Amino acid sequence: MIRRKSLLVYCIAGAFLSLFSAPVLACTACFGQSDSSMARGMNMGIFALLLVITSVLCAIAGFFVFVARRTAQMENPRLDQPLSQPQTNA
Repeated sequence: MIRRKSLLVYCIAGAFLSLFSAPVLACTACFGQSDSSMARGMNMGIFALLLVITSVLCAIAGFFVFVARRTAQMENPRLDQPLSQPQTNA
């Protein structure tokens, strides 16, 4: 019974919103004026976010490569070069 009432209320609210809402217009970037300043600004924002995400992912990958090389070097000290150079007092 309660479920039917809530379904009826949701249907009435949805019909009310769809009938009496103002028309929604797309921005110039989505509507077709791709040469406007708003579209250029949006594209620059997308490229900036893409650059940030790519640099963070590359930094994370670089850290894991560093950890893998360091682990391999600790397991086999004769690989590439020793972990620490002996210090001499001159």
